[in-house]
Amino acid sequence: MSGQPALSDSGIPRPRDLAELLGIQRHACNSIGSTLYARVLDLCIERVDRDGPIRDLLVPHEHDPFGSALALRFLGAVHRIVLDGRAGDLAAHYPSAGGTPGPTLEEDFEATVATHLDELARRIDDGLQTNEVGRSASLAGPLLELARQGRPLRLLEVGSSAGLNLRWDHFRYEAGENSFGDPDAPVRFVEPWVDAAPDLSGSVEIAERRGCDRSPIDATTDEGRLRLRSFVWPDLVERFRRLDGAIEVATAVPALVERADAPEWVAAQLAEPAQGCTTVVMHSIVLQYLSKDARRALTGALGAAGRRATADAPLAWLRMEPGRDGAEVRLTSWPGGDERLVAISGYHGPPIRWLG
Repeated sequence: MSGQPALSDSGIPRPRDLAELLGIQRHACNSIGSTLYARVLDLCIERVDRDGPIRDLLVPHEHDPFGSALALRFLGAVHRIVLDGRAGDLAAHYPSAGGTPGPTLEEDFEATVATHLDELARRIDDGLQTNEVGRSASLAGPLLELARQGRPLRLLEVGSSAGLNLRWDHFRYEAGENSFGDPDAPVRFVEPWVDAAPDLSGSVEIAERRGCDRSPIDATTDEGRLRLRSFVWPDLVERFRRLDGAIEVATAVPALVERADAPEWVAAQLAEPAQGCTTVVMHSIVLQYLSKDARRALTGALGAAGRRATADAPLAWLRMEPGRDGAEVRLTSWPGGDERLVAISGYHGPPIRWLG
């Protein structure tokens, strides 16, 4: 069939086949700077049409929902084995394990897949489980804006994973002479905004930090840390620094993440307005993992709660989701239901174009 491919709900072209799906992810990895994963995905694109372990793993999943991120689930499962110290030859290529990509990367990757085929076949069924800490920089501007209205913030995060971004106010943000957060914070964002930056003034009071996830992670455990680290791209070292710093914060700052489906959880949390607080429902790169029915139920619950919002119990919906030119950060506020596009950022956060 000729013509342009159909678009997914996020505006990204739907792949026609498995090779094209891998190609979309390969382009994303390369554009963000992960040349290691770009090389590995070039290998995978070649191998899905040839008998072997990579084809054996991926072809049974070729009809998985586009938003389930098959390529990243597969790469994360392999990365976990590397981080766990069970793939020495491949670890020699992975900066996350102290290595440097070399000429035999592709050969060693394929050999690792063949050696651990049964385990990878199990783990590829697991959902992608991460919520990049860099996204806090994309959300900080509108969150500070809401805090300056003078009420404590009640944070409710959908798809929270380990709840690391619920601790956003314990990170450091700097833009020229302006800053917010502890200068000694283990997570620092220095000049993450391109051109204009948001107002970083004021203080923040958090009344509640609560999230939901279908499979929440406890980042303070060895298993939780391993799982989170496995989904970070191995050669993007700055992302590992942020993650490790955010885990350090998580050990000191409590946040409850409940095992629940988003629409029902949000509806329950918003059943009654929270007087004296600004309730903020927030999420980043989550909607693609929800069915159409779940997305409709989520927006329906938000709309119903918005109609109940009052001047003393306002509601905000802050989300960072894929758009045409990157991840769009949008803020809807009730009473009134006014919506604004406040920023466009990378999918992992910086660089961020602040629109205000």
